[in-house]
Amino acid sequence: MDFALSQEQQAIREMALGFALERIGPFATEWENAGTIPRDVLADIGSLGLGGICVSEAFGGSGLTRLDATLVFEALSQACPSVAAFVSIHNMCAWMIDRFGSQAQREAFLPRLLSMERLASYCLTEPGSGSDAAALRTRAVRDGDHYVLNGQKQFISGAGNEYDFYVVMARTGEDGPRGISTFLVEGSTPGLKFGANERKMGWNAQPTRAVIFDDCRVPIENRLGDEGVGFKIAMAGLDGGRLNIGACSL
Repeated sequence: MDFALSQEQQAIREMALGFALERIGPFATEWENAGTIPRDVLADIGSLGLGGICVSEAFGGSGLTRLDATLVFEALSQACPSVAAFVSIHNMCAWMIDRFGSQAQREAFLPRLLSMERLASYCLTEPGSGSDAAALRTRAVRDGDHYVLNGQKQFISGAGNEYDFYVVMARTGEDGPRGISTFLVEGSTPGLKFGANERKMGWNAQPTRAVIFDDCRVPIENRLGDEGVGFKIAMAGLDGGRLNIGACSL
């Protein structure tokens, strides 16, 4: 088997590494101390096609492979793993919408995600369900043409900006994985609140907070996929996300 990179893959890696060393590396300590990544830098990452690396070209994504993505995140991490991991999570959410969303959802959410004008956070972990994610307790109850969400997510990377949005796994049915559904929750939704920024030993450039739902009303059209398939969607997202984080860790 030939493990050599193609010319296109080498070019992808060199592009990502060049950007990382010029636009991220010299400022990584400053951003780590400030606890933020400048939005204009994230917009520039989006302009390179790195806001939706594995999103289909039909909706403006780069349409690249998982291997291509690992090359990008390994390269970005040579400058700052905090920035690279943040972009990785955003990419995971964009891919989930592309893979499982309706035509209307893709048209509504993907363009500004791919440009990184808007950022997405992945909300699965809870105070009482980390490794056993299927035990989550955040609940979504149908009320007419909305769902009402109540509960709390914990250690959510990128949380706290009302202009962005959150891919949220919540329980709509029975206990266990079959009772979970996925929702796209706007950051400006009434009843959506955030905990204090967590104190961490590193990766401070990306904020990490609790995301709290207090009678948070989400339109039914913002449910991603059918009821009861949310755990499958969440795990599919993590299949790619784990590859990306593994690449960041190299």
